[in-house]
Amino acid sequence: MASTARLFKRVSHCGLHSPTCLPYRAYSSAIRVFRQVPELRDHRRKLLLSNRKVGFVPTMGALHEGHLSLVRQAAAENEEVFVSIYVNPTQFGVNEDLDKYPKTWEKDMKQLETLDQELATKPGLGRLSAVFAPTTKVMYPTLPPTSEVEGEGSFVTITPLGKVLEGASRPVFFRGVATVCMKLFNIVQPERVYLGQKDIQQTVVLRRMVKDFHLDTEVRIGTTQREPDGLAMSSRNVYLGARRRKVATVLSLALGMAEQQWKMGMRSRDEILWPANDISASVKQRQDELPASKRARFEVDYISLVDQETLQELEEVDPAKGAILSGAIKMEPLEEPRPEEDCGLTGGGEPVRLIDNIILGPTL
Repeated sequence: MASTARLFKRVSHCGLHSPTCLPYRAYSSAIRVFRQVPELRDHRRKLLLSNRKVGFVPTMGALHEGHLSLVRQAAAENEEVFVSIYVNPTQFGVNEDLDKYPKTWEKDMKQLETLDQELATKPGLGRLSAVFAPTTKVMYPTLPPTSEVEGEGSFVTITPLGKVLEGASRPVFFRGVATVCMKLFNIVQPERVYLGQKDIQQTVVLRRMVKDFHLDTEVRIGTTQREPDGLAMSSRNVYLGARRRKVATVLSLALGMAEQQWKMGMRSRDEILWPANDISASVKQRQDELPASKRARFEVDYISLVDQETLQELEEVDPAKGAILSGAIKMEPLEEPRPEEDCGLTGGGEPVRLIDNIILGPTL
């Protein structure tokens, strides 16, 4: 394969949070990078006329193995794979970490190039042929995007699914997710969309959106990818640093203990959840008792047991229907970082919200 061409072109009128503010580079693989909707639609139309199916993986960049596993899944089921990289401002609340969200465009593209080369060696798999990396002006062409709860604009809201669990703490989050995904699905027109189980509520919300708005695409769910110690892979893990990273495994540990209750035949809410609540409270107490220079404090937002379709809390799980066991914690900022300590991407001074889940019974 020819060596990577280093051709640069400045992109004007960049959205503040778009990777397109970085220099454009012509990549050596067959991946085409699209910045504008008409060009992408023209490319998609040609594939449609050639009867080539498209699998779509929407991302906000800062790619990790979880994203790459979705691309592999899409390539196994479609001739063409599209990936979007766009940090969507409308799903961040006013006081959330939009400006600090990791933006790693060059690293992301290198990972996608390497993965596409991997796919090329395996007969029968599709190829990663397009990356859509729009500016915010492209995605929100009329009014500037707002994160205000009562802000004006063209939004998609999916209620009550978007108001519970994560939506209770982040009131604009699923409005932003549904809005940007409606735009992306409309632009790309994929036969299938690939989402990660780690963001389980998002998958339920978007499946409802696809169903209620008669969108001609199938939502496919990829299993959560985990670190060796059980921590669910997330773009936000880079914020943790060593001390908070070690304590953050309490969430997967707690959910795993609750899952064991299910496997032992427990079906009531209290029977399933008590070990999760117990271990999280125990770890929290131990951390609170440590000196500030050694502890990593956290708060539990929720540990939940809900219906797989309605997201309503369950008192009893029907084995035929199953349930979603999920949780969210907020790792607090480090109070006294030690000299030379690995404190994470932003120095440990910002809280980090982590989510995780386990499907009990039938898979989604």
